[in-house]
Amino acid sequence: MVQSIVEAVACHAKQNPDKLCAADGRYELTYRMFWEHICGYAKHLKELGVEKGDCVVVRNAQNVVQLVTGLAIQLVGGIYVPVEKNVADQRILEIVDTVQAKYYIAAKVTEVPCGFERITEVMKCRDENASYDDFDFPKNEDVAEILFTTGTTGKSKGIELIHRNVVAVSENVIDGVEMKKDNVEMIPVPLSHSHGLRRYYANMLNGSAVVIMANVVMTQVLFDCIEKYHVTSMDLVPAALASIFNVSEDKLGEYKAQLDYVQLGSAPIPDVDKERLRRLLPNTRLYNFYGTTESGCSCIIDFNKYPEKKNCIGRPTCNAHFVFIGEEGTPIEATKENPGLLACSGEMNMVGYYKDAETTNSIMKNGYIQTEDLSYVDEDGMICLLGRQGDVIISGGNKIAPSEIEDVAGKYEGVLECACVPVDSPILGKEPKLFVVMKEGVPFDQDSIYQYLRESLETYKVPKIIVEIDKLPRSFNGKILRRELV
Repeated sequence: MVQSIVEAVACHAKQNPDKLCAADGRYELTYRMFWEHICGYAKHLKELGVEKGDCVVVRNAQNVVQLVTGLAIQLVGGIYVPVEKNVADQRILEIVDTVQAKYYIAAKVTEVPCGFERITEVMKCRDENASYDDFDFPKNEDVAEILFTTGTTGKSKGIELIHRNVVAVSENVIDGVEMKKDNVEMIPVPLSHSHGLRRYYANMLNGSAVVIMANVVMTQVLFDCIEKYHVTSMDLVPAALASIFNVSEDKLGEYKAQLDYVQLGSAPIPDVDKERLRRLLPNTRLYNFYGTTESGCSCIIDFNKYPEKKNCIGRPTCNAHFVFIGEEGTPIEATKENPGLLACSGEMNMVGYYKDAETTNSIMKNGYIQTEDLSYVDEDGMICLLGRQGDVIISGGNKIAPSEIEDVAGKYEGVLECACVPVDSPILGKEPKLFVVMKEGVPFDQDSIYQYLRESLETYKVPKIIVEIDKLPRSFNGKILRRELV
């Protein structure tokens, strides 16, 4: 059994040297070619003085060069630290200082207190005589990468992962989507974030191929690549899916016989987009992955198979185990009436937050990473989410899940999208307030929406305050920024 993704690539290069590994429109690399570039740049990094345990920060280039760079760093025993393409230079300096980086690799020159190299140098280092014995592959317990993320407090955290974690989460993806060996997956989401990075790793572990794209705005390029490389699967965030629909309407449906699966994650998918995707791809497996950067892809559902399962994240993936934590801080049997906080254990769980034992200990307890997601198990044994603990509205002693109100309001004929948040109430403590975005040309009618909600919700769940808004505030990956709704 391989102990790292780079070792898996080496094995596939030896067994299937001429099989397509990675493409981005400019580069098309077989597994053997990919391995030669990884080895060539790894040798160059050694010449630069990069050693085991050294951190190397890489600004995302969103192409095959980025893939080569990351695995070359890991092959020499280094720690890969990818950062966003458009991150501010000041943030680069902060990360470089935090991890005491040995090198910073990027497309443009930035003054940093460590070594610097242009990423354009990477592909010049191909070693066509690369041997499988030139390097000692990383071990399970060696640190593989540090992924920086911003939590709900706004404080940036470095999530430290060892190679065992990376392999385990890759196994979760492969198992969860039933990935075939001849899979060719299009990944147009950032490789500096866990979502895209882990789908790429999964395909490398599986011996499949990836097609990397910078974005989905150039839809003609996207569809040309789907045809050229006979793409059989896609990895999207909801915002990217919405962009494809906006620009190309229903063209994705032309590939319904070709696409084996589409997987989405990182943010909830609007019901209208779910239904549209189901209509266009009736026989394609449509997955919604649940997970965090801290605990990987840990739960999955095919919403094409279970369209009636609203707010359901499905069943745990192969390496994941869940418990539900009650108000006393101990595991409970979670039901809809008595939900608990979802906690996950498994080999994909992070080692911890980099140099931050206090924050690590606040969420890692007894081998589990505890989330703020209030959840329960339904009658079919599937896990359902009520929402973030801070988002759930306690009104007169009753727990109200904003998602339940949003699901009902979203079915109102004139509502395009909506969001529910708590507001202060002198009598109930808190009560729900609903923001709605109306479809173009449809007038806002508060009384009509209110009466519609009364027909489907218990009285205490019906928002007394319903307001129209031009658009919902969202993060880069499509998550609703509820704190900005007042």
